[in-house]
Formats: sequence, structure tokens, C-alpha cells
Amino acid sequence: MRIRFKPWARPELEESKFYIDDPENYKGEWRSLYKNEQPFHLELGCGKGSFISNLALKNRNINYLAIDLVDAMLGLAKRNIEKLYGEANQDVDNVYLTRFDIERIFLILDKQDKVERIYINFCNPWPKGKHRKKRLTHPRQLEKYKEFLVDGGEIFFKTDDDGLFNDSLNYFEECGFEILKETYDLESELDFWDNIETEHEKMFKEDGIKIKALIARKL
Repeated sequence: MRIRFKPWARPELEESKFYIDDPENYKGEWRSLYKNEQPFHLELGCGKGSFISNLALKNRNINYLAIDLVDAMLGLAKRNIEKLYGEANQDVDNVYLTRFDIERIFLILDKQDKVERIYINFCNPWPKGKHRKKRLTHPRQLEKYKEFLVDGGEIFFKTDDDGLFNDSLNYFEECGFEILKETYDLESELDFWDNIETEHEKMFKEDGIKIKALIARKL
């Protein structure tokens, strides 16, 4: 999703208590940021933050890190988190935001971080063959995630794109993940997981596009 430059985003992020501007310095030590030793989950490509803000507020017993590469997106995510937590009269103490290129995620996370779950929602499908290595579910990315995802850790993946979903099923199996669940119509399977809709998801559903989803576990 393209978004206009927002001049306020960078200054607001730099002033935020839950934004990390130097993620490389926390490699192997992300858990030390949080007040409690709770499960540690990631969202890769958080966009405007509607998903992570609702997820983190709903699950106060889990610590979250949300990553994106665009300041404007992160600025909106920061405001969304502040708004929801403020309305609930809660301190923002179980979620952090950071800016980084997910293709180089191995530079900011390692096995000491003990990530237990990763969320990937509606990433760029990169349909052209020469670009497919950029997919967040491509084997070269999955191998990086395996370095910091605990044994038995899970990846929750949603997309509107049939080609990306079908290829991703093969990618996960190729990299030694077990597919626990899969669906080509998430809305029809209300017990699939406790789903939180993203902005993209609502838009696609309004257009009649079925949402594909899977849960994969690292063996």
C-alpha cells in the first residue's frame, strides 16, 4: 500500500516511548524491553497498525513487536495504538514498533529472542517470477525466521492472493514447517482462529474476494 509522506510521523515516532529507532542494538535482547516475561510475538509489515493495536490490547498477557519500513505507516500505527489503549485506559506496555527492512530481519533478531509466533497479513504478492524471492513467505525468508522462531513456534498468514497462497503452502512444507490449518475462505470458518480483521481484509471482503489463511508450525 502506497501512502503519502507525513511530516509529523518521524518526529512523533522519535518521541514515542514504544518506538525503537535502533533495532540492531536489541538483537537477542528484545524481551528485556518489556515489564513481564511473557510470550513474544511479531507482526511483519504492520501497516497502519489496526491489526496490532487491537491484537495487543486484547492480549495483554503477550508482548508484541510490530515491524514496518515506512515512517508514515508506523506513525499511523503509533496513533492507532495510543487511541485504542487510551480509550481502554491502559498503558502501552506490551507492544513496540520499529522500522526495518524485513528482508534483512536476521540483523535484528536471533534465537535468544525466542519468538513464539509471527503474523504476516496481506504482504505484497510479488507475482512476477523474478520478484518472488521478495515474498515474505518465500523460503529464503522462512529460513531466516527459523533462526529466531522457537521449536513449535507458529506463523499465522493471511492473503487475498490465490497464487501467493498456493505457493506459500509449498514454501512452508519445503522449509520443514507443518501446516496445522489452511482455508480458502476464512470468513466461512469462524472457528479457524480468533480472527482480527485488517484494513485490507475488510476492503477485500467488500469486493467479494475470499481471504485465504494458514497456520504453520516449526518442527
